[in-house]
Amino acid sequence: MRIFIDADGCPVVKLTVSYARRNGIPVTIVKNYAHVIEDDYAEIITVDISSDAADYYIANKIRKEDILITQDYGLAAMALSKGALILNQNGLLIHNDNIMTLLDRRHVNQKMRKNSRIYTKIRKRTPEDDEAFLLSLKKLTS
Repeated sequence: MRIFIDADGCPVVKLTVSYARRNGIPVTIVKNYAHVIEDDYAEIITVDISSDAADYYIANKIRKEDILITQDYGLAAMALSKGALILNQNGLLIHNDNIMTLLDRRHVNQKMRKNSRIYTKIRKRTPEDDEAFLLSLKKLTS
């Protein structure tokens, strides 16, 4: 088991690496070169800044039973096809029974933003959000 983190814009990188270090789980952080992330435990992979470079890297390297932390439902769908376990930054387990709903919702929201210029305001992350994420990660790794 290895944890892959789609790190561009991911608010739980440090939290995930800290948990993985305590539990001896290898971690690969994939980021583009516009982000600066340093860690002495995790393997850090830097890819091109193109929008899907990190996604393709992860999709090519992830294996069955690996864990992926991502906010990207397209990448989640690719990883599911390889038998990976996927969590988003809020601890939502993404699986075959909910991926189509999540992809459909993403499509509708993108369409609304484009056509109506409707944008949602993302609330500030709380310690409770981090706890919910950690609880889900612990369940996946035990």
